[in-house]
Amino acid sequence: MPAHHATASGFDLDRPARTIRFERDFAASPAQLFAAWTEPEHVTQWWDASGKPLVRCEIDLRVGGHFSYVVQDHPEMPFAGVYREIVPNERLVFDALGAVGRVTLQGRDHGTHMIVEIICASAEQLEQFIQMGVHIGTSGTMDNLVRHLDELVAPPV
Repeated sequence: MPAHHATASGFDLDRPARTIRFERDFAASPAQLFAAWTEPEHVTQWWDASGKPLVRCEIDLRVGGHFSYVVQDHPEMPFAGVYREIVPNERLVFDALGAVGRVTLQGRDHGTHMIVEIICASAEQLEQFIQMGVHIGTSGTMDNLVRHLDELVAPPV
């Protein structure tokens, strides 16, 4: 069974760098993980921290392309952004909510180590994100991704 959490809390807070960081290990390959982040049929299944499928998931996977994810409980507040860097099976960088999101995938012998960072534009934005519980919601979302990929790579019973 793969190790899911790199830290007991599920995230690290780096105030000097204005960054919230999440790390997870997966039995899945970097290609499977990249697909889970970039293909609507996958993102729809794990993005919402509540565990509910997304109502809508639009992805224009190209530098300068937009994405928009709509959750069931708050359809009036889509999570939307623009891709800034795309390196298949290695890295995604995007702007969303006035911050930069960075997903880094590192292949390992038996899977992939993933680092997700939310890099805030200011110390004030970081504090606002913490007060809003962004770290809690994102940690839940990362746990959903672990479960989604575990189901995809699990051997048949």
